[in-house]
Amino acid sequence: GESIPVDGIVLDGFSTVDQSMLTGESIPVEKINESNVFAATINMTGTFRFKATNLGADTSIAKIIRLVEDAQGSRAPIQRLADLISAYFVPVVVLIAFTTFVSWIFAGPPPVFNYALLNMVAVLVIACPCALGLATPTAIMVGTGKGAEHGILIRSAEALEVANKVSVVVFDKTGTLTIGEPTVTDLISIGVPDDELLFLAASAESRSEHPIGKAIVLEASNRKIALREADGFIAVPGMGVEARVDGRAILLGSPSMMIQRGYKLDNLKTITEEFSLHGKTSMIVSVDREIIGAIAVADILRQESMEVVAKLRSSGRQVVMLTGDNVRTAQAIGKSLGVDRILAEVLPQDKAKEIEKLKAAENGNVVAMVGDGINDAPALVQADVGISVSSGSDIAIEAADITLVRPGLWGVVDALALSEATMSTIKQNLFWAFIYNLALIPVAAGLLYLIFHDGTVPQVIRPFLGEFGFLNPVLAAVAMALSSFTVVSNSLRLRKWQPSLKSR
Repeated sequence: GESIPVDGIVLDGFSTVDQSMLTGESIPVEKINESNVFAATINMTGTFRFKATNLGADTSIAKIIRLVEDAQGSRAPIQRLADLISAYFVPVVVLIAFTTFVSWIFAGPPPVFNYALLNMVAVLVIACPCALGLATPTAIMVGTGKGAEHGILIRSAEALEVANKVSVVVFDKTGTLTIGEPTVTDLISIGVPDDELLFLAASAESRSEHPIGKAIVLEASNRKIALREADGFIAVPGMGVEARVDGRAILLGSPSMMIQRGYKLDNLKTITEEFSLHGKTSMIVSVDREIIGAIAVADILRQESMEVVAKLRSSGRQVVMLTGDNVRTAQAIGKSLGVDRILAEVLPQDKAKEIEKLKAAENGNVVAMVGDGINDAPALVQADVGISVSSGSDIAIEAADITLVRPGLWGVVDALALSEATMSTIKQNLFWAFIYNLALIPVAAGLLYLIFHDGTVPQVIRPFLGEFGFLNPVLAAVAMALSSFTVVSNSLRLRKWQPSLKSR
């Protein structure tokens, strides 16, 4: 139950250690002589002595913290499209206004100075970049508010903007694509009912602290099977358990343990090998030296995982699964999910490196990382967009750009969809604001004088254009205000955005 204080190597003793906060794997790892142990992981079932190898800043957890800080320091700020437009737009407008004044001083009708000054003011007023300035923040304000309403917490406008460009979505496996806890998936009974098999196995495991044993006991509880007191309980490290239930000798162990004990598995050997190919752990059950079946345990996929992966792929994005599992288990899970790529046996400190490799690909990927554990934090920060799921640890939530409050993975799809909707609105706002200025600045500058220089402006539009086609500065101010109203109204349309039906 104690937290291991520093990294080290086991000298003697045996135990299992919960390394989920470091590696993300749900099943504790067995530790024997010469095994490595890591700071901040939790000793579970036994005792051991170990020799310290890395202290303080050299421990694995400290290195992960440094990786987070380094990644945070290396992230470049995102330039806004509106800033780029304004950088050119404002000086150009000032130049046009100055040119307008000078031109009408020399070429305008009398009173020359009055017309020159009014036209210059009309240009400055109508080109006031209020609409350009409002185009981005109004849409982002509505978009982030709508996200919060549906359980999508967006840390910054930059995250919302970059999420629109995501081309690769990387999922951590354990606790993200899977539920993060071992669960009974299959019961193979030989000569006895399933409930009888589960009753004997769970009764024998009732004193066990091993996650597999707990999963078997939980399955019996879910089926409302009443258990019996087990006598003579013995845990066989790394292999299984022995006990007596109702006077019968129960042996529950791995296929290799049963073979060592002289059992012939026959058809069960093929079945357990098939389970292994699908990432499942098999336990053979015998009663009084007679095999009565097998129980398979695995960290099962979330109910929506396959649909979410399919949805992301259908939107043109590549989906990658990142895990510390062995290659065979990872491939079995990845195949069932239908992901595009599998990155297996990746250590916590290497997750950020894998994200960096994806970002550095020739096609210039924009990468989103979805995770939940401490071990995912460096990768969450290194990614262009880090997304933490609802079950995530505090450090993962802190490192992420987007946090999903509601359980499940549909929030990933919704976050990307909301980003697309928001950025589409921003582009519409910028387009109309820019087109408005492009169309009306020439009018404000007095170019219609070339048509109406002889005072032939129709009576209907004379209140707007006067005698010679010069725009009244007061009306220019009204037009400028209307452009801002248009941009704000367009942004408010985002309030109608709704998440996918399956995430509601």
